[in-house]
Amino acid sequence: MIDPAKTTRNENRTLQFEINSRPVSLPVPPAKRLLDVLRDDLGLTGTKRSCEIGRCGACMVLVDGKPVNSCLAMAYQCEGKSITTIEGLAGEKELDPVQQCFLEEGGYQCGYCTSGMIVSVKALLDGNPSPSDDDIQEALAGNLCRCTGYGSIWRSVRSAAERRRTTT
Repeated sequence: MIDPAKTTRNENRTLQFEINSRPVSLPVPPAKRLLDVLRDDLGLTGTKRSCEIGRCGACMVLVDGKPVNSCLAMAYQCEGKSITTIEGLAGEKELDPVQQCFLEEGGYQCGYCTSGMIVSVKALLDGNPSPSDDDIQEALAGNLCRCTGYGSIWRSVRSAAERRRTTT
């Protein structure tokens, strides 16, 4: 792991991790956030830059299967880890069931928060295939939507949970 205390501010270190099931080796300064590496260095712009203080969830990614605000994670903290962005959820020929249900149920409006919502829901359903309303509320507590009023998002989550239960 990169030790930022032993590195000057501008000195790059080679960071190795997995992004969307692909190995990545990248020179990264120790003060660079994961969000900036994903968007600026790797071109993965589905992870949105929004509040930049960890309140909105638009930048949510999975790090070793757990939801993480990429605006709060330093890139060096991801050394050796597996990161999944919204781009990594879909298969080659079909969307992840969560993505498909968001489309079918209208779980988006402007779409800005959608990638973060979907990533959070994916983590929820991976750990709990039959979430209660309280579980859904807790899983989405770190994601804000300023457009939908959440009704269509909740329908999307319930539909995705049902679909996953009936297809596995």
